[in-house]
Parts: sequence; C-alpha cells; structure tokens
Amino acid sequence: MTAKTDEGALGYEQARDELIEVVRRLEAGGTTLEESLALWERGEELAKVCRRWLDGARARLDAALSGRDAAEGGDAGAKATNGSNDSDDEVEDRGGRAL
Repeated sequence: MTAKTDEGALGYEQARDELIEVVRRLEAGGTTLEESLALWERGEELAKVCRRWLDGARARLDAALSGRDAAEGGDAGAKATNGSNDSDDEVEDRGGRAL
C-alpha cells in the first residue's frame, strides 16, 4: 500500500488505482486485523477522493450542458413552429444527460 498521501494531491486515476489495490489486498486476506483496519480506512479515504472527482466532473458536465441548452434556447421556438416533434427533444435531453 502506498504511504498516506495528501488527498488533495491525488488525481482520480491514482486514487482509483490505489483503491483497487487496497480492495485486492483485503479480498486476498492474510493480513492481521490491524492491517485490515488500516487498509479499510485507507480505502474509505480513497473512495472519498474518487467521489469528489466524480462529483466535480458531473458538475462540469451539467454546467456545459446547461450552457449548450441556453445557447440552443433560441432555436426552440423555431423547432416548435416548423413542426418538429417535441418528443425528439425529450429523448435528446435524456440521452445527453445520462451517464
């Protein structure tokens, strides 16, 4: 296991890879109770780092999509007047926002 690193300095991929290693070691067994607890605690820290990165990525995507939607907002009236089917817009929005 990597020595405890400043969580703010860990990138998503680093935290994820270390978390995978922690889980692998826990699943393999053969560690003392104290070692297992330390691994578990480190895994919890790493999971929080990953969650923060993913939450940040989601916020950035949402901001980009809302900016795109606002920019396309002027086109909404044209679509409604030219006979465009609103259900197509619904599917596009859902698909564009889904992970």
